[in-house]
Amino acid sequence: MILRFGRPAEAEDPYAAEERRRAARALLRTPLLTAEGPAADDFRLVRRHRDELTRLFAEGLGYRLEVESRVARLFKAGLGRDASRPLLRRGDRKRPFSPRAYAMLCLTIAALTRSKDQLLVDELVAQVRSAAADARLDVDLDSYADRRALHAALTALIELGVLRERDHDGGGLERWAQDRNARSLLDVVRDRLRLLLARSFTGLGSAGDLLQTAALPSASGGARVAIRRRLVESPVLSVTELSDERAEWWQKNRNRESERLREMFGLELELRAEGALLIDPDGELSDLDFPGIGSTKHLALLVLERLARCCADRGGDPVWRPVAVEEVDAAFREVTEAYPTAMTKQHRADPGAFRTDVLELLTAVGLVRPGADGGCLVHAASARYAPRPVLAGTASQGSLFGQAEEFP
Repeated sequence: MILRFGRPAEAEDPYAAEERRRAARALLRTPLLTAEGPAADDFRLVRRHRDELTRLFAEGLGYRLEVESRVARLFKAGLGRDASRPLLRRGDRKRPFSPRAYAMLCLTIAALTRSKDQLLVDELVAQVRSAAADARLDVDLDSYADRRALHAALTALIELGVLRERDHDGGGLERWAQDRNARSLLDVVRDRLRLLLARSFTGLGSAGDLLQTAALPSASGGARVAIRRRLVESPVLSVTELSDERAEWWQKNRNRESERLREMFGLELELRAEGALLIDPDGELSDLDFPGIGSTKHLALLVLERLARCCADRGGDPVWRPVAVEEVDAAFREVTEAYPTAMTKQHRADPGAFRTDVLELLTAVGLVRPGADGGCLVHAASARYAPRPVLAGTASQGSLFGQAEEFP
Protein backbone atom coordinates (compact mmCIF):
# COMPACT_ATOMS: atom_id res chain seq x y z
CA MET A 1 0.00 0.00 0.00
CA ILE A 2 1.28 3.44 -0.90
CA LEU A 3 0.20 6.30 1.29
CA ARG A 4 0.03 9.66 -0.45
CA PHE A 5 0.17 12.73 1.72
CA GLY A 6 -0.62 16.23 0.59
CA ARG A 7 1.73 19.06 1.37
CA PRO A 8 1.35 20.24 4.95
CA ALA A 9 -0.48 23.54 5.33
CA GLU A 10 1.94 26.39 5.71
CA ALA A 11 1.78 28.16 9.03
CA GLU A 12 0.55 31.72 8.69
CA ASP A 13 3.16 34.38 9.15
CA PRO A 14 2.26 36.01 12.50
CA TYR A 15 3.76 39.30 11.35
CA ALA A 16 1.54 39.34 8.26
CA ALA A 17 -1.54 38.55 10.37
CA GLU A 18 -0.71 41.39 12.74
CA GLU A 19 -0.19 43.77 9.81
CA ARG A 20 -3.61 42.84 8.43
CA ARG A 21 -5.24 43.47 11.79
CA ARG A 22 -3.55 46.85 12.02
CA ALA A 23 -4.65 47.73 8.48
CA ALA A 24 -8.22 46.55 9.12
CA ARG A 25 -8.40 48.61 12.32
CA ALA A 26 -7.07 51.66 10.47
CA LEU A 27 -9.85 51.33 7.89
CA LEU A 28 -12.52 50.99 10.57
CA ARG A 29 -11.15 54.12 12.23
CA THR A 30 -10.64 56.11 9.00
CA PRO A 31 -12.67 54.68 6.11
CA LEU A 32 -11.13 57.18 3.66
CA LEU A 33 -7.41 56.51 4.10
CA THR A 34 -4.74 58.35 2.12
CA ALA A 35 -1.04 58.06 1.36
CA GLU A 36 -0.23 61.40 2.99
CA GLY A 37 -0.24 62.50 6.58
CA PRO A 38 -0.02 60.62 9.89
CA ALA A 39 -1.82 57.52 8.50
CA ALA A 40 0.65 57.00 5.63
CA ASP A 41 2.13 53.86 7.24
CA ASP A 42 -1.33 52.35 7.69
CA PHE A 43 -2.14 53.10 4.06
CA ARG A 44 0.97 51.22 2.94
CA LEU A 45 -0.17 48.19 4.95
CA VAL A 46 -3.60 48.37 3.30
CA ARG A 47 -1.94 48.42 -0.13
CA ARG A 48 0.27 45.48 0.82
CA HIS A 49 -2.66 43.32 2.03
CA ARG A 50 -5.40 44.64 -0.23
CA ASP A 51 -6.59 41.23 -1.47
CA GLU A 52 -6.90 39.70 2.00
CA LEU A 53 -8.53 42.85 3.38
CA THR A 54 -11.00 43.05 0.50
CA ARG A 55 -12.06 39.48 1.22
CA LEU A 56 -12.13 40.00 5.00
CA PHE A 57 -14.46 43.01 4.84
CA ALA A 58 -16.67 41.53 2.11
CA GLU A 59 -17.18 38.21 3.87
CA GLY A 60 -17.02 39.44 7.44
CA LEU A 61 -19.06 42.65 7.35
CA GLY A 62 -20.48 42.94 3.85
CA TYR A 63 -18.38 46.06 3.23
CA ARG A 64 -16.70 46.97 -0.07
CA LEU A 65 -13.05 48.03 -0.11
CA GLU A 66 -11.42 49.92 -2.97
CA VAL A 67 -7.69 50.54 -2.92
CA GLU A 68 -5.99 52.87 -5.41
CA SER A 69 -2.47 54.23 -5.72
CA ARG A 70 -2.97 57.13 -3.28
CA VAL A 71 -6.25 56.46 -1.50
CA ALA A 72 -8.23 53.57 0.01
CA ARG A 73 -11.95 53.69 0.73
CA LEU A 74 -13.92 51.29 2.91
CA PHE A 75 -17.59 51.59 1.97
CA LYS A 76 -19.34 50.93 5.26
CA ALA A 77 -23.08 50.31 5.19
CA GLY A 78 -25.19 52.12 7.74
CA LEU A 79 -27.20 50.75 10.64
CA GLY A 80 -30.54 52.01 9.37
CA ARG A 81 -32.38 54.64 11.38
CA ASP A 82 -29.61 55.04 13.94
CA ALA A 83 -28.66 58.60 14.88
CA SER A 84 -26.06 57.70 17.50
CA ARG A 85 -23.00 58.47 15.33
CA PRO A 86 -23.63 61.73 13.44
CA LEU A 87 -21.09 63.93 11.73
CA LEU A 88 -19.78 66.52 14.16
CA ARG A 89 -19.11 70.19 13.56
CA ARG A 90 -15.51 71.24 14.07
CA GLY A 91 -14.78 73.33 17.16
CA ASP A 92 -14.32 73.18 20.90
CA ARG A 93 -17.87 71.94 21.42
CA LYS A 94 -18.45 69.41 18.68
CA ARG A 95 -22.14 69.59 17.93
CA PRO A 96 -23.88 67.06 15.66
CA PHE A 97 -24.67 68.08 12.11
CA SER A 98 -28.13 69.53 11.74
CA PRO A 99 -30.42 68.32 8.93
CA ARG A 100 -29.61 71.61 7.19
CA ALA A 101 -25.87 70.92 7.40
CA TYR A 102 -26.36 67.44 5.91
CA ALA A 103 -28.37 68.99 3.07
CA MET A 104 -25.57 71.50 2.45
CA LEU A 105 -23.02 68.68 2.43
CA CYS A 106 -24.97 66.81 -0.26
CA LEU A 107 -25.43 69.97 -2.32
CA THR A 108 -21.70 70.78 -2.05
CA ILE A 109 -20.71 67.28 -3.21
CA ALA A 110 -23.11 67.64 -6.16
CA ALA A 111 -21.61 71.04 -7.00
CA LEU A 112 -18.03 69.76 -6.78
CA THR A 113 -18.69 66.95 -9.26
CA ARG A 114 -19.10 69.59 -11.99
CA SER A 115 -16.73 72.28 -10.72
CA LYS A 116 -13.18 73.22 -11.70
CA ASP A 117 -10.27 71.60 -9.87
CA GLN A 118 -9.48 74.93 -8.23
CA LEU A 119 -12.02 77.60 -7.36
CA LEU A 120 -12.75 80.45 -5.01
CA VAL A 121 -15.25 79.92 -2.23
CA ASP A 122 -17.56 82.48 -3.92
CA GLU A 123 -17.57 80.34 -7.07
CA LEU A 124 -18.40 77.25 -5.05
CA VAL A 125 -21.23 79.08 -3.28
CA ALA A 126 -22.69 80.01 -6.67
CA GLN A 127 -22.59 76.36 -7.75
CA VAL A 128 -24.19 75.24 -4.49
CA ARG A 129 -27.01 77.72 -5.18
CA SER A 130 -27.41 76.16 -8.61
CA ALA A 131 -27.47 72.63 -7.17
CA ALA A 132 -30.10 73.72 -4.63
CA ALA A 133 -32.24 75.17 -7.42
CA ASP A 134 -31.94 71.92 -9.40
CA ALA A 135 -33.04 69.99 -6.31
CA ARG A 136 -35.85 72.50 -5.67
CA LEU A 137 -34.58 73.25 -2.18
CA ASP A 138 -35.17 76.60 -0.48
CA VAL A 139 -31.63 77.74 0.35
CA ASP A 140 -30.61 81.27 1.26
CA LEU A 141 -26.82 81.48 1.48
CA ASP A 142 -27.04 85.16 2.31
CA SER A 143 -28.59 84.20 5.66
CA TYR A 144 -26.31 83.52 8.61
CA ALA A 145 -27.91 80.13 9.45
CA ASP A 146 -27.48 78.67 5.96
CA ARG A 147 -23.96 80.08 5.64
CA ARG A 148 -23.00 78.40 8.95
CA ALA A 149 -24.51 75.12 7.72
CA LEU A 150 -22.49 75.37 4.50
CA HIS A 151 -19.37 76.21 6.50
CA ALA A 152 -19.86 72.99 8.51
CA ALA A 153 -20.11 71.03 5.24
CA LEU A 154 -16.98 72.63 3.80
CA THR A 155 -14.90 72.03 6.93
CA ALA A 156 -16.04 68.39 6.97
CA LEU A 157 -14.85 67.99 3.37
CA ILE A 158 -11.52 69.59 4.28
CA GLU A 159 -11.07 67.13 7.16
CA LEU A 160 -11.79 64.28 4.73
CA GLY A 161 -9.16 65.63 2.35
CA VAL A 162 -11.70 66.20 -0.45
CA LEU A 163 -11.05 69.97 -0.32
CA ARG A 164 -7.81 71.78 0.45
CA GLU A 165 -7.68 75.44 1.40
CA ARG A 166 -4.75 76.82 -0.56
CA ASP A 167 -4.92 80.58 -0.01
CA HIS A 168 -7.21 82.59 2.23
CA ASP A 169 -6.82 86.28 1.66
CA GLY A 170 -9.04 88.05 4.18
CA GLY A 171 -9.47 85.26 6.71
CA GLY A 172 -10.46 82.19 4.73
CA LEU A 173 -13.37 79.89 5.48
CA GLU A 174 -13.41 80.64 9.21
CA ARG A 175 -13.81 84.32 8.40
CA TRP A 176 -16.26 83.61 5.58
CA ALA A 177 -18.68 81.97 8.03
CA GLN A 178 -19.04 85.41 9.61
CA ASP A 179 -18.41 87.64 6.61
CA ARG A 180 -19.41 86.58 3.09
CA ASN A 181 -16.86 89.00 1.62
CA ALA A 182 -13.94 86.94 2.95
CA ARG A 183 -12.07 84.98 0.27
CA SER A 184 -10.57 81.52 0.12
CA LEU A 185 -9.01 79.49 -2.71
CA LEU A 186 -9.90 75.79 -2.68
CA ASP A 187 -8.41 72.76 -4.43
CA VAL A 188 -10.67 69.80 -5.25
CA VAL A 189 -9.03 66.39 -4.75
CA ARG A 190 -10.78 64.37 -7.43
CA ASP A 191 -9.79 60.84 -6.45
CA ARG A 192 -11.17 61.34 -2.94
CA LEU A 193 -14.31 63.08 -4.16
CA ARG A 194 -15.05 60.19 -6.51
CA LEU A 195 -14.79 57.68 -3.66
CA LEU A 196 -16.72 59.74 -1.13
CA LEU A 197 -20.29 58.59 -1.76
CA ALA A 198 -21.01 55.06 -0.55
CA ARG A 199 -23.61 54.32 -3.20
CA SER A 200 -25.54 55.74 -6.12
CA PHE A 201 -28.86 57.49 -5.55
CA THR A 202 -30.31 55.97 -8.72
CA GLY A 203 -33.69 54.37 -8.12
CA LEU A 204 -34.14 55.83 -4.64
CA GLY A 205 -37.19 57.99 -4.05
CA SER A 206 -36.59 59.23 -0.51
CA ALA A 207 -34.11 59.47 2.33
CA GLY A 208 -35.90 56.54 3.97
CA ASP A 209 -35.21 54.39 0.91
CA LEU A 210 -31.51 55.27 1.13
CA LEU A 211 -31.27 54.37 4.82
CA GLN A 212 -33.10 51.09 4.36
CA THR A 213 -31.07 50.03 1.33
CA ALA A 214 -27.71 51.01 2.80
CA ALA A 215 -28.32 49.03 5.98
CA LEU A 216 -29.26 45.74 4.31
CA PRO A 217 -26.77 42.92 4.92
CA SER A 218 -25.19 41.24 1.92
CA ALA A 219 -27.16 38.40 0.37
CA SER A 220 -24.82 35.78 1.83
CA GLY A 221 -24.38 37.43 5.22
CA GLY A 222 -27.81 37.43 6.84
CA ALA A 223 -27.82 37.49 10.64
CA ARG A 224 -24.05 37.02 10.83
CA VAL A 225 -23.26 40.21 8.92
CA ALA A 226 -26.03 42.23 10.58
CA ILE A 227 -24.90 41.35 14.11
CA ARG A 228 -21.21 41.88 13.38
CA ARG A 229 -21.96 45.29 11.92
CA ARG A 230 -23.99 46.20 14.97
CA LEU A 231 -21.17 45.19 17.32
CA VAL A 232 -18.39 46.88 15.36
CA GLU A 233 -20.25 50.15 14.78
CA SER A 234 -22.22 50.41 18.04
CA PRO A 235 -20.58 47.95 20.39
CA VAL A 236 -23.33 47.30 22.96
CA LEU A 237 -25.55 44.45 21.75
CA SER A 238 -28.90 43.82 23.49
CA VAL A 239 -30.56 40.48 22.80
CA THR A 240 -34.02 41.93 23.40
CA GLU A 241 -33.54 44.14 20.32
CA LEU A 242 -32.71 41.26 17.97
CA SER A 243 -35.25 39.63 15.67
CA ASP A 244 -36.07 35.97 16.36
CA GLU A 245 -33.85 34.86 13.47
CA ARG A 246 -30.87 36.91 14.62
CA ALA A 247 -31.34 35.96 18.28
CA GLU A 248 -31.28 32.27 17.34
CA TRP A 249 -28.12 32.71 15.26
CA TRP A 250 -26.46 34.68 18.07
CA GLN A 251 -27.22 32.01 20.65
CA LYS A 252 -25.60 29.33 18.50
CA ASN A 253 -22.57 31.30 17.29
CA ARG A 254 -21.61 33.85 19.94
CA ASN A 255 -18.59 31.92 21.27
CA ARG A 256 -17.23 31.45 17.76
CA GLU A 257 -17.80 35.16 17.06
CA SER A 258 -15.63 36.02 20.03
CA GLU A 259 -12.68 34.23 18.42
CA ARG A 260 -13.41 35.62 14.96
CA LEU A 261 -13.59 39.27 16.04
CA ARG A 262 -10.34 38.90 17.96
CA GLU A 263 -8.69 37.39 14.89
CA MET A 264 -10.01 40.00 12.44
CA PHE A 265 -9.70 43.22 14.43
CA GLY A 266 -8.02 42.47 17.77
CA LEU A 267 -11.27 43.19 19.63
CA GLU A 268 -12.54 41.40 22.74
CA LEU A 269 -16.16 40.29 23.02
CA GLU A 270 -17.59 40.29 26.54
CA LEU A 271 -20.55 37.88 26.61
CA ARG A 272 -23.41 38.06 29.10
CA ALA A 273 -27.00 36.86 29.35
CA GLU A 274 -28.42 40.18 28.15
CA GLY A 275 -26.15 40.49 25.14
CA ALA A 276 -22.54 41.50 24.65
CA LEU A 277 -20.07 44.34 24.65
CA LEU A 278 -17.25 44.66 22.11
CA ILE A 279 -14.10 46.08 23.71
CA ASP A 280 -11.00 47.53 22.09
CA PRO A 281 -8.13 46.83 24.53
CA ASP A 282 -6.03 49.53 22.85
CA GLY A 283 -8.75 52.19 23.03
CA GLU A 284 -8.15 53.31 19.43
CA LEU A 285 -11.47 52.65 17.72
CA SER A 286 -13.84 54.51 20.02
CA ASP A 287 -15.02 57.84 18.65
CA LEU A 288 -16.38 58.84 22.06
CA ASP A 289 -14.46 57.84 25.18
CA PHE A 290 -16.40 57.09 28.34
CA PRO A 291 -15.28 57.35 31.04
CA GLY A 292 -12.89 60.00 29.83
CA ILE A 293 -11.13 63.26 30.48
CA GLY A 294 -13.12 66.34 31.39
CA SER A 295 -15.47 67.60 34.06
CA THR A 296 -18.67 66.58 32.27
CA LYS A 297 -17.51 62.99 31.72
CA HIS A 298 -16.32 62.65 35.32
CA LEU A 299 -19.59 63.92 36.74
CA ALA A 300 -21.67 61.94 34.24
CA LEU A 301 -20.05 58.80 35.64
CA LEU A 302 -21.24 59.76 39.13
CA VAL A 303 -24.75 60.48 37.86
CA LEU A 304 -24.82 57.16 36.00
CA GLU A 305 -23.80 55.29 39.15
CA ARG A 306 -26.81 56.73 40.96
CA LEU A 307 -29.21 56.04 38.10
CA ALA A 308 -28.04 52.41 37.92
CA ARG A 309 -28.55 52.06 41.66
CA CYS A 310 -32.14 53.31 41.34
CA CYS A 311 -33.21 50.47 39.07
CA ALA A 312 -31.00 47.70 40.39
CA ASP A 313 -33.74 45.64 42.04
CA ARG A 314 -36.59 46.25 39.60
CA GLY A 315 -38.10 43.59 37.40
CA GLY A 316 -39.30 43.88 33.83
CA ASP A 317 -37.11 44.29 30.78
CA PRO A 318 -33.73 42.64 31.49
CA VAL A 319 -31.85 45.26 29.46
CA TRP A 320 -33.59 48.63 29.86
CA ARG A 321 -35.00 49.69 33.24
CA PRO A 322 -37.06 52.84 33.88
CA VAL A 323 -36.01 55.61 36.26
CA ALA A 324 -38.67 58.15 37.23
CA VAL A 325 -38.08 61.87 36.79
CA GLU A 326 -37.97 62.35 40.57
CA GLU A 327 -35.12 59.85 40.80
CA VAL A 328 -33.28 61.53 37.94
CA ASP A 329 -33.67 64.88 39.72
CA ALA A 330 -32.33 63.36 42.94
CA ALA A 331 -29.30 61.86 41.17
CA PHE A 332 -28.34 65.22 39.69
CA ARG A 333 -28.98 67.01 42.98
CA GLU A 334 -26.73 64.60 44.89
CA VAL A 335 -23.87 65.04 42.42
CA THR A 336 -24.08 68.82 42.16
CA GLU A 337 -24.28 69.23 45.95
CA ALA A 338 -21.44 66.79 46.62
CA TYR A 339 -19.03 68.03 43.90
CA PRO A 340 -19.73 71.73 43.22
CA THR A 341 -16.07 72.59 42.64
CA ALA A 342 -15.74 69.85 40.00
CA MET A 343 -18.34 71.56 37.79
CA THR A 344 -17.40 74.08 35.14
CA LYS A 345 -18.26 77.72 35.73
CA GLN A 346 -20.91 77.52 33.01
CA HIS A 347 -22.55 74.46 34.59
CA ARG A 348 -22.55 76.02 38.07
CA ALA A 349 -24.32 79.05 36.61
CA ASP A 350 -26.79 76.94 34.62
CA PRO A 351 -27.69 73.57 36.24
CA GLY A 352 -30.16 72.92 33.43
CA ALA A 353 -27.34 73.00 30.87
CA PHE A 354 -25.35 70.61 33.06
CA ARG A 355 -28.24 68.15 33.14
CA THR A 356 -28.71 68.42 29.36
CA ASP A 357 -25.01 67.88 28.61
CA VAL A 358 -24.74 64.86 30.91
CA LEU A 359 -27.85 63.16 29.53
CA GLU A 360 -26.75 63.85 25.95
CA LEU A 361 -23.39 62.23 26.71
CA LEU A 362 -24.94 59.16 28.35
CA THR A 363 -27.39 58.84 25.47
CA ALA A 364 -24.59 59.11 22.90
CA VAL A 365 -22.68 56.22 24.49
CA GLY A 366 -25.84 54.08 24.55
CA LEU A 367 -26.31 53.84 28.31
CA VAL A 368 -29.42 56.01 28.70
CA ARG A 369 -32.55 56.71 26.68
CA PRO A 370 -35.31 59.28 27.21
CA GLY A 371 -38.18 57.77 29.17
CA ALA A 372 -41.76 58.70 29.95
CA ASP A 373 -42.72 61.94 31.73
CA GLY A 374 -39.18 63.33 31.89
CA GLY A 375 -37.60 60.18 33.27
CA CYS A 376 -35.14 57.91 31.50
CA LEU A 377 -34.35 54.29 30.68
CA VAL A 378 -31.03 52.91 31.92
CA HIS A 379 -29.17 50.11 30.11
CA ALA A 380 -27.84 47.08 31.98
CA ALA A 381 -24.33 48.05 30.86
CA SER A 382 -24.47 51.01 33.24
CA ALA A 383 -23.81 48.60 36.11
CA ARG A 384 -20.24 48.19 34.80
CA TYR A 385 -19.53 51.76 35.89
CA ALA A 386 -20.90 51.46 39.42
CA PRO A 387 -18.19 50.63 41.98
CA ARG A 388 -18.95 47.36 43.75
CA PRO A 389 -16.69 45.31 46.05
CA VAL A 390 -16.43 41.65 44.99
CA LEU A 391 -14.58 38.91 46.85
CA ALA A 392 -11.91 37.21 44.78
CA GLY A 393 -13.26 34.18 42.95
CA THR A 394 -16.95 34.94 43.58
CA ALA A 395 -17.89 37.00 40.49
CA SER A 396 -20.45 35.37 38.19
CA GLN A 397 -20.11 35.45 34.42
CA GLY A 398 -23.81 35.08 33.72
CA SER A 399 -25.32 38.54 33.59
CA LEU A 400 -24.35 41.21 31.09
CA PHE A 401 -22.50 43.57 33.41
CA GLY A 402 -23.72 42.51 36.82
CA GLN A 403 -23.14 39.78 39.32
CA ALA A 404 -26.26 37.69 38.81
CA GLU A 405 -28.41 36.27 36.05
CA GLU A 406 -30.65 39.33 36.12
CA PHE A 407 -30.16 43.05 35.96
CA PRO A 408 -27.99 43.91 38.96
